[in-house]
Amino acid sequence: MTTPRPASHCFRLTLRCFTLSLACFLLSCSCLYAQQSPVTADAPAVAISPAEFTQAADEVLHNMSEITGLSLVTPLKKTLRSRDEIRAYVIKQMDEDKDAAQRYADAKSAEAFGLLPKNFNLDAFMVELLTEQIAGLYDPKAHEFYIADWIPLKGQREVMAHELTHALEDQHFQIEPWLKAARPNDDAELAREAFLEGSATAAMVDYLMRDQGLNMSFMNLPDFDPSVLVGELETSPNLKKAPPFIKDSLIFPYFAGMTFTAAAFKPAGWSSIGKVFANPPASTQQIMHPALYKSGHLPDKVALPSVEARLGKQWKKLDDNLMGEFGWLEVFKQFLGEELAKPLAAAWEGDRYQLFENQQSKRLLLICRLHLADDEKAARFFGQYSELLEKKHDTRSNLFRRPNFFSFDTPDGGVFLRCSGTDCLVLEGGDRALFVDLNRQLGLGILPEPDQKSATTPTRTVKNFPDARLTAVGQ
Repeated sequence: MTTPRPASHCFRLTLRCFTLSLACFLLSCSCLYAQQSPVTADAPAVAISPAEFTQAADEVLHNMSEITGLSLVTPLKKTLRSRDEIRAYVIKQMDEDKDAAQRYADAKSAEAFGLLPKNFNLDAFMVELLTEQIAGLYDPKAHEFYIADWIPLKGQREVMAHELTHALEDQHFQIEPWLKAARPNDDAELAREAFLEGSATAAMVDYLMRDQGLNMSFMNLPDFDPSVLVGELETSPNLKKAPPFIKDSLIFPYFAGMTFTAAAFKPAGWSSIGKVFANPPASTQQIMHPALYKSGHLPDKVALPSVEARLGKQWKKLDDNLMGEFGWLEVFKQFLGEELAKPLAAAWEGDRYQLFENQQSKRLLLICRLHLADDEKAARFFGQYSELLEKKHDTRSNLFRRPNFFSFDTPDGGVFLRCSGTDCLVLEGGDRALFVDLNRQLGLGILPEPDQKSATTPTRTVKNFPDARLTAVGQ
């Protein structure tokens, strides 16, 4: 499942609310915030001439070359764009990067994991959100830098610092093919995305520090929790009403990526940038735990048996990919809360999932297999994921619990969970016969037989998702 950034990996972009929040945070860190006029998201636009824009862009480009050590290889095209032009560009790039069927599959995967409400219109929502939020972008296909023409020049310089770093990286490392080299592994692609956005954010931080006359670098900033900026981010009308998964997926590459970049560059600093491009992060696990990148720790390769022949022609495979530690963290947070989610996600060592859709009923069938760090963590996962599945499925019958096995029925099919050693298997929307076959092929041991007199009275719980509000957003 590709995280919902359907435009951002077609071109590098800077979110307006992100630069405002980060700028204010940096000023407060440097004890200058009280002496500055606060930057506000609704500051009136000040039109600037193309000549002023070009001069400012050239100055910032020179600064970014000095900061990163990356020289300008060829001249860079730079243009101002209106909101309507940026909106049209977002739609065009979404269509070019993935066709409608691929984007449908991404949205359905997020829905199957409980990260988006049923039938949420992800494409439409993301177009509105990105049109509202894009402050500037770099297009690696056209090798062109665009910036929003409604942003005052001072704000434009911050955006330029970020986007022109992408331009310099592209001239030296060809970022578009470098990013897509991770495909079809969505988790590895997001990890590379995080380094791209994190390194550009780090360069922007160094630019802001230099602009304030501070002898500081992103590498020695104090540790901070990105959630301190959520208040600023939620001044955006569309971002404020976005499902948590979308918010987190947009923010993750910037903040987690910057933290990763600081760790990966130590102790040499910007001279290490080429080494990371040559040896990119392999997973979001490495982004979230940079020490694992430094040690060369790689996730396990996890496989699933083929089930297409057993399911029949009425079922179409929509997706076959990895969630990664970040993806599973989002699932756990959605239903169990952040306190339980973090240690659960940190136990991740690899996964694979497949998503199928019934062509007549549009029912979804989700198969997941996870490897956990050790038996104890797998046992903890079993207990807490059992709870998660009950929260996720609000109508249940025939609950059956045994050590390391849990199942129940729903109107949309059976739900099954099995753990053996460090290996866990989940099926949602299928039947016991399919799960028995999967369990046998994976060698997870003999399954307990259900009781002959199982409870048949359906039970209901309140979902952990504000469906009505979020569905209205997507309509």
